[in-house]
Amino acid sequence: MVKNIKPKKKNRRLITSALPYINNVPHLGHIVGSHLPGDIFARYSRARGYETLYIGGTDENGSTSEIAAFKLNVPIEKFADKLYKEHKKIYDWFEISYDSFSRTSKKIHHETVKEFFETINKKGFIEKNKMKVFYSPTENMFLPDRYVVGECPKCGYPDASGDQCEKCTSVLDPSQLKNPKSTISGGKLEIRETEHLFLKLDSLTPKLKKWIQSNKYFREQVRNLAMGWINEGLKPRCITRDLKHGVKVPLKEFKEKVFYVWFDAPIGYVSSTKEITKDWEKFWKDEKSEVYNFLGKDNIPFHTIFWPGMVIANGEFNLPKNVVGLQYLNYEGQKFSKSKGIGVFCERLPELKLEADVWRHYLTQIIPETSDSEFRWKDFQERVNSDLIGNYANYVNRVLNFIYTKLDRKITKPASKELQEIDKNLLKKIEEKRKSIGDLMERAELRKAYAEILELSSEGNKYINDSEPWNVIKENPKRANNIFYISAFLLKNLAILFAPYLPKTSEKVWKQLNLKGSPSCSGVWEEAEKDFGKEHEINKPELIFKKIEDKEIEEYRKITSQGIDLTELFK
Repeated sequence: MVKNIKPKKKNRRLITSALPYINNVPHLGHIVGSHLPGDIFARYSRARGYETLYIGGTDENGSTSEIAAFKLNVPIEKFADKLYKEHKKIYDWFEISYDSFSRTSKKIHHETVKEFFETINKKGFIEKNKMKVFYSPTENMFLPDRYVVGECPKCGYPDASGDQCEKCTSVLDPSQLKNPKSTISGGKLEIRETEHLFLKLDSLTPKLKKWIQSNKYFREQVRNLAMGWINEGLKPRCITRDLKHGVKVPLKEFKEKVFYVWFDAPIGYVSSTKEITKDWEKFWKDEKSEVYNFLGKDNIPFHTIFWPGMVIANGEFNLPKNVVGLQYLNYEGQKFSKSKGIGVFCERLPELKLEADVWRHYLTQIIPETSDSEFRWKDFQERVNSDLIGNYANYVNRVLNFIYTKLDRKITKPASKELQEIDKNLLKKIEEKRKSIGDLMERAELRKAYAEILELSSEGNKYINDSEPWNVIKENPKRANNIFYISAFLLKNLAILFAPYLPKTSEKVWKQLNLKGSPSCSGVWEEAEKDFGKEHEINKPELIFKKIEDKEIEEYRKITSQGIDLTELFK
């Protein structure tokens, strides 16, 4: 069998998924765009023995929250409390393994943001300047970015927000919009001048450029987007807004202003870490610690330019080792739209009585790692029935049922001299695949790694087919035992390899194999190399999935397209 290898000492990993705005309930695009990929990578990192913290939370400051609460005529605190619970309930259902899922409304976050700002300010990277912003005569107030919509000056999209165009992902200033209007009243706006604080991004350009160009982990689209900003020329970026809700600026002359949500939100990664461990600095400041950010396409500029610029200006924190910028998930050729009933809305998924792992399986296969991807119900059904059930679950069933019914629940370790060429080839493939899968996971190429695991499961089915144990056992029970000792060894490996993707399924397989511990525990990756010892007895096999029928798909489509309207949550 494979030689045991002593586990190597691992560094620390701090993994983050972008903090979602609290203004709505997540749909599948949000899950696949940051939460699921971040969770898979965090689970893998723990399995490899890294001291791992996976950080998330809700972004409750800024104009998006204010607008949503205003439209519902609900106090912002009540609105945020309710939506936080809805978000967390969904991520928990999906088995997203956050070590800390916090809130930017917490006192610890406000204090951390102010400390972070004061350090940057003392180091000379903040300047005061006047800027032209929109003023609404109707509301008698200055309107921050998200209170303004208009035509994008770059792509012509008619409903671009004041800070970013959702269609082309360009980051904007409200004054750049054409035909701007208030999102509250729809009224016309005036441009007036007011004083704000700016981060001197222009002076940070050389260090930002060096970091971007030297980072070997960035995907091409992430590097290209970041360098596009650098090549266009960075300018000082406004970091304050005329809002009531948010982190108050700790300067007397700016006491009526709050920090721009994209200044305070990424600092939430730090405050969330502080919240759960007194040793938070070792994750953020120790040179042996690695930071990984998982986020959607619209957040790439903020995580490759603005947040790293803030980190460089502060000078005390580690820059990300990898910014895993993902693209968009569409639905059957269209954009998700709750108002139009287009999409899969997460709050309805528990009603389908499908395990979360079924969704994790399919969503992993359509993670938009390098380009936009599509959710399609027919594809969902086929990939679940063929890959998850026809391949993996079938292999689990074949191995465990044969051992349980034909070998009296027991397998005995074969001597090396008893191994045939077909056995040695499979053992070699297990070792090679484990290495290649590990290499892909280290680069956060999660889809490719998952495909390799499914391929290894297919090798197991092929091995059984080619070995014909149902015939062999009649003449040579010892040989049948050897076949299934090796088959069970592969199944143990698969339980560990699948665990970051299908955590509950792997736990079931682990239990049926009658193994100690968990396929998700820290350092378990090294256990994959160990066999069962001289003799091993399994538990009674149980079915882990059932096939999805055509009539069920139509019912699923109908149920999940009707997301809960926010007004229903506050009745």
